[in-house]
Amino acid sequence: MSAARALPITATLLTGTVALYITLVAFGNITDFGTNQQFVQHVLAMDTTFKDDDLMWRAVESKGLQDTAYVAIIVWETVAALVLILGTYQWVRRDVVRARRTSTVGLLMLMLLFGAGFVAIGGEWFAMWQSEDWNGLDAAMRVFLLSAVVLIVIHLPVDRGVNGGEV
Repeated sequence: MSAARALPITATLLTGTVALYITLVAFGNITDFGTNQQFVQHVLAMDTTFKDDDLMWRAVESKGLQDTAYVAIIVWETVAALVLILGTYQWVRRDVVRARRTSTVGLLMLMLLFGAGFVAIGGEWFAMWQSEDWNGLDAAMRVFLLSAVVLIVIHLPVDRGVNGGEV
């Protein structure tokens, strides 16, 4: 199999894998709302951190704000899942230019959520790294790195002739 054929197949399978993953995450958060709702509440409340007075002013204790943040996360995950499903469909249809563009949007959405949202804001601003019970940094980093690897793969050059042009 030539590289020109192998890369789109690889991109299809990897994009589909991430689409499946985030679809299941969003579905789980919707159908089992309370489990990860508790996670978000504890991280934002900073109630399992070292309780350093210099940091605790950052805590968000309002249940309304905590729930709003959690719903926003679920909406973001759901939209990212739909975008990646569309990207996978475009890869299957061999519409490489659109598939690459769409997949890039979906993967960047996940990298923003898990990198900026969970690692930076949750991990550092809300000191999630201090919690033994409510620390999602390892899981967030796995999703961030998986998305980054897939993003790199889908942007590898493909020979001319695929979908009528260089991509």
